[in-house]
Amino acid sequence: MLLSPRVAHLLVRYRGRVALVWLGIGAVLFPPAARLAERLSVAASVTGSESAQVEDALVRRFASPFARYAVLTVEGLPSPTTLEGRARLTEITATTAAAPGVSRVFSFLDVRDTLFLGRDGGTFVFVGLAPQGGDADALFPALRAGTDSLRERLRSRHPGVQLSWTGDLALNHDLRETSATDVREAEARVLPLTLVLLVIAFGAIVAALLPVLAGAAAIALALGAASLLALHWPLSVLLQNVVSMLGLGLGIDYALLVVSRFRSELATGASPEQAAERTATHAGGTIAISAATVAVGFAPLLFVPATELRSIAIGGMLVVAFAALLACTLLPGALATLGHRLELGRVRPRRRADARASRWLAWSGWVTGHPVLTIALAGIPLVLLASQATRLGSDMPRGDWLPPTMESARGLHALERMGRGGVVHTLRIVVDLPANARVTDDAGWRAIRELGDRIGSDPRIARIRSLPAVVRGDRPNLMLLSMVPLDVRRSLASDDGRVALIEAVPAEGVEHRDLMRLVRELRVQSHPELAGIPDAVVQIGGMPAVSVDYQHTIARSAPMLVGLVVAGTFVALLLAFRSVLVPLKAIALNLLSVAAAFGAVALVFHDPVATRWLGMAEPLDGMFPLVPPIVFCVVFGLSMDYEVFIVARIAEARRAGFDDRAAIGEGLAHTGGVITGAAAIMLVIFAAFMVGDFVLMKILGFALAVAVAIDATLVRMALGPALLSLAGRWNWWPGDAQRARVPISSREAPAGEPDR
Repeated sequence: MLLSPRVAHLLVRYRGRVALVWLGIGAVLFPPAARLAERLSVAASVTGSESAQVEDALVRRFASPFARYAVLTVEGLPSPTTLEGRARLTEITATTAAAPGVSRVFSFLDVRDTLFLGRDGGTFVFVGLAPQGGDADALFPALRAGTDSLRERLRSRHPGVQLSWTGDLALNHDLRETSATDVREAEARVLPLTLVLLVIAFGAIVAALLPVLAGAAAIALALGAASLLALHWPLSVLLQNVVSMLGLGLGIDYALLVVSRFRSELATGASPEQAAERTATHAGGTIAISAATVAVGFAPLLFVPATELRSIAIGGMLVVAFAALLACTLLPGALATLGHRLELGRVRPRRRADARASRWLAWSGWVTGHPVLTIALAGIPLVLLASQATRLGSDMPRGDWLPPTMESARGLHALERMGRGGVVHTLRIVVDLPANARVTDDAGWRAIRELGDRIGSDPRIARIRSLPAVVRGDRPNLMLLSMVPLDVRRSLASDDGRVALIEAVPAEGVEHRDLMRLVRELRVQSHPELAGIPDAVVQIGGMPAVSVDYQHTIARSAPMLVGLVVAGTFVALLLAFRSVLVPLKAIALNLLSVAAAFGAVALVFHDPVATRWLGMAEPLDGMFPLVPPIVFCVVFGLSMDYEVFIVARIAEARRAGFDDRAAIGEGLAHTGGVITGAAAIMLVIFAAFMVGDFVLMKILGFALAVAVAIDATLVRMALGPALLSLAGRWNWWPGDAQRARVPISSREAPAGEPDR
C-alpha cells in the first residue's frame, strides 16, 4: 500500500530527468493523438459471429462492385419515370460514377424496378465503393463535396432538390465525426467549469491548475497510444468518448489526492522535498492500488468478442495507467519544485483545517455510534432504487436514436418518406452450396428460389432480391442469365457458382427489434431445412443480424464479466490490505452502487418528462446492449477508486496505533473533503457528456454521474464507515487482527484538504 521510500526519494531528487522522460513520451504520443478520430471504426462487429462471417464472405467470395456500398437519396426532382426526371438522374449518376473510389452506380436507369420509385416521387441510387486501401467510409468527404456542388447546380431549376448520403458506411463516417465533435464540445464545456470548482476548492489558482493539467495530459497520452494501436487493431469510436470522460475524472482525482497530501505534509513543517517524498510514498501507494482496481474493472471487457467493448477496455486501461503514472512520478517532483509557490494566485484566505477536520470527525462519530441506524437510513433508499433496475429490459429500444444533425440520418428519413426505409436494414443471406451443386444447376437454383420464397412470404419482408428472383424463372435459363448485367450476377452469385446471396428487404414500418426476431427464427432452423439441400450452409447478416449477435454475445459473456471483475477486485484488495472482510464489503457496496445506477437509468429514461429534459423526443422502451456491461465495469472500477482512498487512510491510521473507531474518524477527516470534492468534479464531467447528440453517451454520462454521486455520499461516507465500525477488529483479519493498539493523544491535522 506504500510506495517504496527509496523510489519516492529518487523520483523527487531526479525530478528534472523524470520530466524529460515524460516530455519524450509526450513528443511520441501527442502527434498521433490528433489523428485518432480518422483511425477509429464505427461499424459494429462481433469477432467470429455469423454476421461478421457474412460481411467477410461478401468481400472475399463475390466479385461484386457492391460488396461495399452507400445509398444516395434524391428528393425534390421529377420522377425518374418522366423524361425530365431521367435526365436529372442521369446527370446525378454520371457525376457520382466519376468520383474517386466509386466502382459502380445502380439506379432506376439500369432496371425499371419499382423499388427505386418512392411514394413521394423521390428515388435513390446504390453506389458501389472500392477504396484503394483504408476504410470505405473515408471516401465520404469527397463524395459529399461532389454532390454538394451538383445540388447547387440543380437548385437553379429545382429549388427543393435534396441529395443525401446514407447507409451503413455513411452512418459510420457521420457517427465518427459527430462523436469527435461531441468530445471536443464536452471538453470545452467542462474544463473551464472544472477549473473554477478547483479554484473554489483549493482557494489558489496554481494549486487548482495542476489537477486540470494532469487530467488533460492523461487524455492526450492515452489517445496517442490508442492511435498507434489503431494502426494494428480495430478500435471503436467509443474509445474516444470514454477516454475523455475518465481521463478528466481520474486524472483530476489522483492529482487532487497528491496535491492535498502535499499541502498536508507542508503544514507539518516539512520542507518541499520532504513533503513531496512523503506524498509520493503514501499517496503514490494509494493511487497504485486504486489504478489497479479500476483497471480490473475494465480488463474483463477484453474477453468479449465485440470491438466496442474491447476498445473501451483498452481506452480505460490506457487512461487509468497514464493518470496514475503522472500522479505518482511527475507530480511529486513538480510539487517539490513549486513548494510554497503552490499557493500563488490565492483568491481567498485559507480556512482552518481543524474546523474542517472536526466536522468530518463529528460525522464519523455519529456514524460509528449509530451504525445500524445509518445502514437503515442510507441503505433502504438505495435498495429501493436498485430494485428498479429490473425494468431495463433486454430488447433494443424502438424508434430513431441517431443524432438528427447527421446527413446520413436525414438520408435515412428521406428513404422512410419514400416508403423505402427498409433498404438500409436489408437482411443478407449467404448460401454456401455443397461441392456437387451450383447456383446455375437445377438443385442449386431450386434451393435458392425456394429459400427466397420462404423468407419473402414472411409479412416482415417486402421483397426478395436473388438471382432466381431477378431472372424470374423456376429453372435456370442460360439465355435469360446472359441478359442479366455482369455486375448484377456477380453481386448475387460467386464466379464459381458455389455461393449465392439472397437480399431480403424489410417491409416499411417494421421495427428493428422485429427484424431481429426474424433473424433468430431463421437461425434456429437447420441449414439443410432452410436451403432444402443436404450439406448447404446458410448464414444471415445485415444490420439486424449484427444486433442479434451483439445481444447474444453480451448475454453469454455477462456471467464471465461479473465473475472476473468481482474476483479480480477481491484479489487486488486482499493483497493490498491483507484483509478478507475489506474486499468483501467493498464488492457488496460496489454492486449496490451499480444496481442503483441501473435503477436510476430505468426511472429516468423510461419517463417521458425526464427524457424531454435530456433533449430526447421520447422515452426508451428498451436498452442498448452495450449499456449494461459498460456501466457495470466502469462504475465498479470508479466506485473502488473512492473505497481505496478512504480505506487506505483508515488502514494507515490503524497501523499508527488508533483504535478502530478513531481510525475511521481519521480516515474520514483526511479524505472526506478530497472524495466529495473529487466526486463533485467528476459528476460535472460526466454530466457534460449528457448534452451531446448521442443517446448512448447520454445514458452512460447519466449512469456514471448518478453512480459517483451515490458512491461518494451514501456509500463511502455512511454505509462504508458504518460497516467498518460494526466489524471492528475483524476488518483486518487475518493480517492485522491481533495487532496491539497504542492510544494516541494527538492527531496530525488534515491541513492539506481542499479548502471547504
